Amino acid sequence: MGPGTLAQVLRPLAMQSHPNLLVGLQTSDDAAVYKLSDDLALIQTVDFFPPVVDDPFAYGGIAAANAMSDVYAMGGEVTLGLNIAAWPDTLPTEGLSRIFAGGAAKMAEAGAIIAGGHTVTDDEPKYGICVTGTIHPARILTKAGARAGDRLYLTKAIGTGIVLTALKHEAADEGHVAEATASMLRLNRLASQLAQEVGVNACTDITGFGLVGHAAEMAGKSGVRLRIAVEAVPFLSGALEYAELGFVPGGIGRNRDHFSTPGPHAVVLPAGLRRSLDDLLHDPQTSGGLLLSLPAERAAALEAAFAREKAPLWAIGEVVEGGGVEVVV
Repeated sequence: MGPGTLAQVLRPLAMQSHPNLLVGLQTSDDAAVYKLSDDLALIQTVDFFPPVVDDPFAYGGIAAANAMSDVYAMGGEVTLGLNIAAWPDTLPTEGLSRIFAGGAAKMAEAGAIIAGGHTVTDDEPKYGICVTGTIHPARILTKAGARAGDRLYLTKAIGTGIVLTALKHEAADEGHVAEATASMLRLNRLASQLAQEVGVNACTDITGFGLVGHAAEMAGKSGVRLRIAVEAVPFLSGALEYAELGFVPGGIGRNRDHFSTPGPHAVVLPAGLRRSLDDLLHDPQTSGGLLLSLPAERAAALEAAFAREKAPLWAIGEVVEGGGVEVVV
């Protein structure tokens, strides 16, 4: 669902609160956080979607990695999950078993377990997981902590929506699909742990609203302006080529329409920016990376930590006074 429509739908729920609800709809963050004690808080999130790749096992793993990503965006660890699935009567159930196996394997990689779930019949397959995680209440990462003077880092290349759209039209190179699949299957767990190790001010994962959309949410919640250098943003192999050919998902238009409107979440693009680059910046991601904002004096330590673990990391911009997102060339 597009960001504008989603905001309208959630408005009645955003009024609800509880003294132990540390993070909820009021902050529009990545997951809910509920305090159980002074030393322990529960993280809860859920995500599901139709198949994005042909291999059922890989699809299950991607859906699981995507669902867990919200917990890692909050700085927590995953403990268990409950499957959510829809399956047509017309398809062999072996496919659903492979999806479940892929999801369970990815959860096990995170040190977590699938503890049950719920399945219904539907015309289109869908799969996801309701994920439970834990965190110390004093170590919660949110979108609201970015400060002027911070540096911005991204942990995965973007372009999954465009590559997958090309795949649906049977126009994608196998190597490009393999790279995108590997990126979607990679957990954000290590990136989250390294962010906690160094200490960051704000964090969010890049999913359906695209890079600049989620950056705009961080800017709005933090009361700052995020300045992103488009030439520093990493793209998946083939993504720019497919964007040039017009293989763009419908979510790009919804994201662009919402985040181009004036307000604290407005995204300002440079005049004359190539439409393909515009599309990539708004491209809805599946199991995207983390966007990190941290003090400039910790940037070298973050880069060193990621280099030590051979984990991908790109410096893509800075935080300044103001509001919204400014893309520069």
